[in-house]
Amino acid sequence: MQPVRIGIIGVGNISGIYLKNLKEFRSTEIVAVADIDADRARFVAEKHGIPQAMAPKALLASADVEFVLNLTIPNAHGPIAIAAAQAGKHVYNEKPLCISMEDAKTLLDTAKSKGVLVGSAPDTFLGGGIQTCRALIDSGAIGEPVAANAFMMGRGHESWHPSPEFYYQLGGGPMFDMGPYYLTALVNLIGPVKRVAASARISFPTRTITSQPKAGTVIQVETPTHLCGAIDFVNGAIGQVTMSFDVYSSPLPNIVIYGSEGTLVVPDPNGFGGQPMLKQAKDTEFHAVELTHGYTEGERGIGVVDMCYAIRNGGAHRASGDLAYHVLEVMHAFAKSSDSDKHVHLESQVERPEAMRADSYADERVA
Repeated sequence: MQPVRIGIIGVGNISGIYLKNLKEFRSTEIVAVADIDADRARFVAEKHGIPQAMAPKALLASADVEFVLNLTIPNAHGPIAIAAAQAGKHVYNEKPLCISMEDAKTLLDTAKSKGVLVGSAPDTFLGGGIQTCRALIDSGAIGEPVAANAFMMGRGHESWHPSPEFYYQLGGGPMFDMGPYYLTALVNLIGPVKRVAASARISFPTRTITSQPKAGTVIQVETPTHLCGAIDFVNGAIGQVTMSFDVYSSPLPNIVIYGSEGTLVVPDPNGFGGQPMLKQAKDTEFHAVELTHGYTEGERGIGVVDMCYAIRNGGAHRASGDLAYHVLEVMHAFAKSSDSDKHVHLESQVERPEAMRADSYADERVA
């Protein structure tokens, strides 16, 4: 098939892995890059042999670009993506889809009216680790899923990140930073969420940066940094999720799925590979499960490839705007539930994405 002509807006650190990986597939061609820093856009274009470097507005108007890969900061995800859809271009955002539900709804409505597709990271759930777990669950290896635990617990970013302020502002925090990985994996493995009951707090009202170059700067914390809640899935399973920037360490696994016939330890959803561990009713201990699916390394961008295949061939793509919208609503529900002292019932629903084949898109790789 003819490659989909991609323009990237935002060529900061995260762009490097996309620039590398998308060159490895016949279905994707990067034809332009844009950034608010024009010199940086030109540098990246020259380094990677990309024909055009331009301003973001020029890229959105370019007839050469049919697909916008939006790698801007989260606060710009909504405005840039909406503008891309209004221009009649397919768009794929880095996570989260948007900060506000209002922007996310406008984006999906605009895309539908223009006949274009929306996608969003994370696409780690398409990797070999999570997809092997998906295949185990679908084959009945643990019977009917009845419960799940998910834990992401650490101390935050101020000790190592060069500019960590955003992580403590609205749209940041552990839920919006890491929640997309965990919640997307859970929806892929178990299904959509029906309601959420949660508690959330700001444990420390200020944070002091100890990393360079901003060591000594005091951050005012504006968003919850420790959240814990129960999520009820549509299929009846009950999950417990804890996300924290307030603790130093935890011995707990990333994700565990408990079924009627066994228990499955799921690898870190922030990666593509990892080691699933399984204990069925007949077993006396957990044992490692060999990965059955590909994309086990730094495969960021496979969601873009999957979306481009859908653009050219029809059908649904997996890292979809609808999936990201549902996950965004779940993330907002944690603080909303805590603030209101009530269960929050989800308005959006989505089907579990289609499982990947073991050899999905292997024939699309450049020889």
